[in-house]
Amino acid sequence: MIVVAGEALIDLVPAGPAAEDELPALLPKRGGGPYNTAVALGRLGSPTAFCSRLSTDHFGTALLGGLAADGVDTSLVQRGDEPSTLAVAHIAADGSASYSFHVEGAADRLFALPGALPTGTRAVSFGTCSLVLEPGASAYEELMRRESERGTFTALDPNIRAGLIADPDAYRDRFRSWLPYVSLLKLSEEDAVWLAGSDDLMAAAKEWLALGPEAVVLTRGGAGLTALTREGARIDVPGVPVDVVDTIGAGDTVNAALLHRLDSHGALAARGARLDAERWRDVLGYAARAAALTCSRAGAEPPYAGELG
Repeated sequence: MIVVAGEALIDLVPAGPAAEDELPALLPKRGGGPYNTAVALGRLGSPTAFCSRLSTDHFGTALLGGLAADGVDTSLVQRGDEPSTLAVAHIAADGSASYSFHVEGAADRLFALPGALPTGTRAVSFGTCSLVLEPGASAYEELMRRESERGTFTALDPNIRAGLIADPDAYRDRFRSWLPYVSLLKLSEEDAVWLAGSDDLMAAAKEWLALGPEAVVLTRGGAGLTALTREGARIDVPGVPVDVVDTIGAGDTVNAALLHRLDSHGALAARGARLDAERWRDVLGYAARAAALTCSRAGAEPPYAGELG
């Protein structure tokens, strides 16, 4: 079982192009980085559970239904009558997405530390807004530390949403405090630059690896993915050419594909993700193919196992 811990929300995405002086029509779509990761894992065939707090409103009910439809265990989902978080997406000409958030008083911010995770849990994945917005952020952080100390493989994708971070330096310090409890750190080049405060990502990755993770995976858009390991190895794979509709959910698909493929190599059975270069190329190549498929369609629509061969 892979447990994904973090927020679920509703993305409001443009229904189509709008005139310059008009507001775009918006369509509600199920989303949130951890939510998308859980759905992607379910579609790839990994036994998956989602650990979060959802509203009892109609959006929250739709989010819960989406998880169930893709075979994700929802027994760890807490419920509350507060509203669902909303994220308004802006899609640039190159398909990249940026967001503004409506989070005050939302249900997922009140997440509480759960009891024991299901027997057989091999990995827990964390990231995005859930590690920023209190009081839930502290509960997710406590869960990360608890499960790491129990020997569970932990994955972290910070997935920076700078508009939600009131004190960037304090957040960077907090990020570094998580790394002794992280097995795999995955992040985009843009997020790595923001966290490092520098363009020297190799130096930043070396510093982060020294604090705890067995590997750092950098996503580089169309240029592909890079894995850097504590043993000093660097493994690069190219991106998969695709006509990009938008990039919503692409990084979340990478999270899921990495965990799914690492599990197939037995790397989640222990805290370390120690693979040789050939196996890392297989893992990264699988993630690149999965992300390309997500980018080829509108919204966060990760692929099913059968689409990846």
